[in-house]
Amino acid sequence: MAFKDNALEGKVALVTGGSRGIGRAICLSLSGRGALVAINYRSNKEAALETKKNIEDSGGKAVLVEFDVADAEQSKSAIESFAKDHGGLHILVNNAGVAINGLLMRFKSDDWNKVIDINLKGAFNCAKAASRYLLKARKDGRIINISSVVGETGNGGQVAYASAKSGLLGLTKSLAKELAGRGVCVNAVTPGFIETDMTAEHLPEDQKAKLLETIPLGQIGQPQDVANAVAFLAGPEASYITGHVLKVNGGLSM
Repeated sequence: MAFKDNALEGKVALVTGGSRGIGRAICLSLSGRGALVAINYRSNKEAALETKKNIEDSGGKAVLVEFDVADAEQSKSAIESFAKDHGGLHILVNNAGVAINGLLMRFKSDDWNKVIDINLKGAFNCAKAASRYLLKARKDGRIINISSVVGETGNGGQVAYASAKSGLLGLTKSLAKELAGRGVCVNAVTPGFIETDMTAEHLPEDQKAKLLETIPLGQIGQPQDVANAVAFLAGPEASYITGHVLKVNGGLSM
């Protein structure tokens, strides 16, 4: 169940890759706590508009922000423009990501670059562009990076994705130390297997059945499970939590 307490009233949040899946659930949850939410998307404007409509139908406020997180100049320009138009930025959720799977011996360099550029470099680009505004927000400032269970455990056939998601954990801990002096909290969430378009594309039904046997809670997670964790880390309840990695995986990795 999502938070509905207006604890983020007056706060401004940006969620990268916010048009669908986990990103959409995060946008809705932050809006449900009262934040104005910027829904970032790169190409799927129709999905982003649907997320915006869902927020507005629930009484929330949202805007669309189109840019490619892998492009440093685009990210800087879009974030600066948005922050100036809306009086700053308090919460950045680096959620944008892509998974390209394959065994090392046959993995293409272009695919490696794409995965790293979007999942890891994209988070760096956005954090760098947003940092000046988050520092002004002081104790209300938050960066929440969406990593993955495979960033902690590794996974055969996902060398690029696991590397990028593991890199996000190093980014999280380093930024937490850099920004703590101004009260800004930086944390990561590592989802396990969550029911989204991405997992449906990469996880056939027979593999899903085998996977369920390895999850102590015996079920695939839902986007809302991750969104609840993000909504908590974005709120005042988490003001003394930084550099933390919050596992949302049903016990898959302990």
